[in-house]
Amino acid sequence: MIIYFSGTGNSEFVAKRTGQMIDDEVINLFDRIRGHDFSALSSDRPWVVVAPTYSWRIPRIVEEWLRRTKLTGNKQIYFILTCGGSIGNAGKYLKILCEEKGMRYMGCQEIVMPENYIAMFGTPSKEEALRIIQDAEGIIEETAASIKNGAAFLEPKRGIVDKMSSTVINPVFYPVFVHSKKFYALDSCISCGKCVTQCPLSNIHLEKGKPVWGDNCTHCMACICRCPKEAIEYGKKSKGKARYICPK
Repeated sequence: MIIYFSGTGNSEFVAKRTGQMIDDEVINLFDRIRGHDFSALSSDRPWVVVAPTYSWRIPRIVEEWLRRTKLTGNKQIYFILTCGGSIGNAGKYLKILCEEKGMRYMGCQEIVMPENYIAMFGTPSKEEALRIIQDAEGIIEETAASIKNGAAFLEPKRGIVDKMSSTVINPVFYPVFVHSKKFYALDSCISCGKCVTQCPLSNIHLEKGKPVWGDNCTHCMACICRCPKEAIEYGKKSKGKARYICPK
């Protein structure tokens, strides 16, 4: 069974393509995470978790869901992390998580996809995004083949930068940068409420027709990137930047 979380579509694309290649069921975790649904899931086939990389590790909201949810049946579990550049040493912490859950860790595959984190970086043009996705197709095929054959992923040796990024930077990055204080709506907001429904943590509500953010944000960028009028900004960081939704 393939389970995935995705803010702007990269991990959704990878999960569904992998599902097609290995002919397996694909489940979106959005409603389960948003609804605090930790009821058990069962699969006779190996588990495959697909998620974006947040500060060189799996998103904390996905990690929490995995910790609190019993996965029964098959004990093998693969991880596929999409990223704009690198997943750092994320695999180390996923292996620890698997040991705690009594699961057999089958490796963590890095798949580079178009950048979407406009709170810090620029996003590619549609043409560039499609080129990056095309380059990723071959890796997705190899990843799917490994899962189909029951082989563990071959993970590269991680250097000091990877280890520092996941071990030192990640714990600092979350409290310092991952918050919703800088999100705000422009006058061009049409009060459609899409940002409200797209937030996996129910962190947004409308007041007088305008979105207001609470304190529980994971920086998935769904609200700002999925706004149909591009009427949401993140301080000065997002101004002038193209919004990104996976074109596939």
